[in-house]
Amino acid sequence: QVQLVESGGGLVQAGGSLTLSCAASGSIFSINDMAWYRQAPGKESEELVASISTGGNTNYADSVKGRFTASRDNAKNTVYLQMNSLKPEDTAVYRCNMEVKRQPLSRTWFSYWGQGTQVTVSS
Repeated sequence: QVQLVESGGGLVQAGGSLTLSCAASGSIFSINDMAWYRQAPGKESEELVASISTGGNTNYADSVKGRFTASRDNAKNTVYLQMNSLKPEDTAVYRCNMEVKRQPLSRTWFSYWGQGTQVTVSS
């Protein structure tokens, strides 16, 4: 099995910064897509950034463009989300998602989710 563990959430004042991490462990041969989502109370889940790569061309949701930066460390099976200039409307549970191949000869990619980490931005 594969587990994704997120960390780095917390309470921060508006204008502040936080960095979230999501580390994958377990039966992993390769990781393809990595993504970050969030869900605020009473709202639908929002995809913040997907297709996080090491070579650029990562697309962000308009709500976070220019303020959030995603990156990945393939050697550590970890994806990060650097969040700057945080606003109260960024308050949500943040979750990571990874597309994982568990065996070298397999053609099957499995989608795994982290448990979520709470980010609260006070005004």
